[in-house]
Amino acid sequence: MNEAVVLLMWLLAIAATLPLLVLALEVWLGIWGTKAIPLNGRVPKTCILIPAHDEAKVIAQTLTHLGTVLGPSTRAVVVADNCTDDTAAIAREHGFEVLERFDSEKLGKGFALAFGRDHLRAEPPECVVVIDADCYSDPRSVADLARYSYATQSAVQARYVFIPDRAASPKVQISNFAFWIKNVVRQRGVSRVGGGAILTGTGMAFPWSIFDRVSLATGSIVEDMALSVELAHSGAPPLFLEQAQVLSVSAGEQATFGQRSRWEHGLLSMAATHALALLKHGFRAMDRKAILLGLHLLVPPLALLVVLSALIAGFLFAAAISVGNWYPSAVLVTSLMAALIGVLVNWALEGRRWLTPQALAAAPLYLMWKLPIYGRFLARKRVGWERTDRD
Repeated sequence: MNEAVVLLMWLLAIAATLPLLVLALEVWLGIWGTKAIPLNGRVPKTCILIPAHDEAKVIAQTLTHLGTVLGPSTRAVVVADNCTDDTAAIAREHGFEVLERFDSEKLGKGFALAFGRDHLRAEPPECVVVIDADCYSDPRSVADLARYSYATQSAVQARYVFIPDRAASPKVQISNFAFWIKNVVRQRGVSRVGGGAILTGTGMAFPWSIFDRVSLATGSIVEDMALSVELAHSGAPPLFLEQAQVLSVSAGEQATFGQRSRWEHGLLSMAATHALALLKHGFRAMDRKAILLGLHLLVPPLALLVVLSALIAGFLFAAAISVGNWYPSAVLVTSLMAALIGVLVNWALEGRRWLTPQALAAAPLYLMWKLPIYGRFLARKRVGWERTDRD
């Protein structure tokens, strides 16, 4: 009987420890920023593709920023997708090329991008840069993205973060900090061990040879992750370019909850569908980048990972009292502490821009706030695509 209990303890400990070790490796290797890559010479013929759904409140600011980017080699096309407001009119007033798409059955950014691609095929650019209608970038970042993507003939992901707002509620601050950990710190860590980047939906650059063939019109609520998986399977995973930056204003508390629900439901679905398949493909083909992406997908959202690890640790401690074997619980707790300390070191060095010490102290309440998201996922009440309102 004791042998069966110990076996179960080890199985649970290993299942929880593997994603914790992956996370710990990524956050410890991602502590320092990546070295800038010298990117000079001509900017390839580039189109900035801007999918927009009911963005009349914010698109004028976005287009004002992007207006400084445009030049002889760079154009921009706004895809006003199923808009019920003045998004298209505002874009035209700012002198931008506008495409309008109306299809109430095919909703989501992927369909808008595919619609824009169909238009570009008449006179294809050398590179396409995707920037959401509620995001900001700068001429150097866009030029670097285009140059690096065209030179490497790879999809490239910029550093995408929310503009720090230390006056926001603790829940929003913690969410923004977790967003930075996912989009920057973990990307750095994966890059340093030779892995590919994870596309984040905006600040993405593609050479036309790739953009012309990837699956866009999928309706996936995490179309960026789906693209990352597709490119990894094809042997051409994206690259991370931290020196190029895209910024966005964070959503309010209620909108953040909806946004996190969509992202995390999509991530969990992608992990369940593709993580093991990527690992299998990676080991068969000896493809390190596919293996690393598969391991990356095994890591659930940080809040869920902490809750599950704590529950399993509690069971292992109770079982250890009965059978006298403390090794499984020690392995799990050590792995959990390695990951959490790595996250805290990143917070202390750079993450305080997004998260005040006072807001960090509210982390246990944030975990409780997140639990309904996972409850809805387990109950198969999945979240569909919807626009995120920004403050």
